[in-house]
Amino acid sequence: MIAPRQDHGGGLDAAIAEFGGQRGDWLDLSTGINPQHYPLPELNERDWMELPDTTAMQTLESAARRFWNVPDAADIVAAGGASALIALVPGLREGGSASIDPATYSEHAAAFRRAGWHVGKEPAGVQVVVHPNNPDGRLWREDKRPGGRDPLLVIDESFADTQPEISHVSPTENPRVIVLKSFGKFWGLAGLRLGFAIGAPKDIGHLRDMLGPWPVSGAALKIGALALSDPGWAADMRENLRAKATRLDDLMRQKTRAIVGGTSLFRLYEVDDASAQWRELARQNILTRIFPYSGTWLRMGLPGGEPEWQRLTSALARHK
Repeated sequence: MIAPRQDHGGGLDAAIAEFGGQRGDWLDLSTGINPQHYPLPELNERDWMELPDTTAMQTLESAARRFWNVPDAADIVAAGGASALIALVPGLREGGSASIDPATYSEHAAAFRRAGWHVGKEPAGVQVVVHPNNPDGRLWREDKRPGGRDPLLVIDESFADTQPEISHVSPTENPRVIVLKSFGKFWGLAGLRLGFAIGAPKDIGHLRDMLGPWPVSGAALKIGALALSDPGWAADMRENLRAKATRLDDLMRQKTRAIVGGTSLFRLYEVDDASAQWRELARQNILTRIFPYSGTWLRMGLPGGEPEWQRLTSALARHK
């Protein structure tokens, strides 16, 4: 019996190996990716054939700077997904101790451990916070900055674009604050692989050097610049996602002991036995998410169209 994937969402191949079916048969609710993606523009052959030029990167980063209101004193760099930046962040400081809550996105701790750092909850020279937190949606409110000779505060805002008013981009004027942004989640284009880091020019310059030339594909540069220049789509989508998150809570209300929290891209519920409910839904080719640090937390992303909503409703009705 294959254990449920717990390090991050996705992992359909492992679920298919145990429960059967083809990828097209599954409803994947294990991620927090918007099922209603930004409309894709037409691309030409040159977007795929030529190496991206610096002008296209500058256009993308300028659009991102405007969209997120990046302070003039801060710099911004784009990369092939927020995960690529998470893997590089430990290289910005000499090894030591990093403070990371274990009940959060696991890739941060994994990256620091791979780089030889000690990771714990106690105060340390580097502090990483996920805001809003994955999986429970807790908001981080600044209480104590990391100490040490060259402290660094890393704020992962991969899910903050559903609530732009909560963003901590403004403090990136401080030379020891870095904010990470994911493009794929809110715009629903995770396969595009696009993410950003915002912070002091010195740290962003080091990340840019570590990324090397052409860290973003020509297609991602073009699509990302268009999407980040479309605030109307973003505003409408926030309302749409809030309505769908409420609908999911209403659907789950009879099946859960409590609504723990989440964002409007994913919801977290407390159930009697998370692993059992995960397996019951997986037997119906619906993939959800559970966590190694809680036997009762079940996280679900949003279904897409009405057929997906009806499929989930029917599956939950069969679960006693």
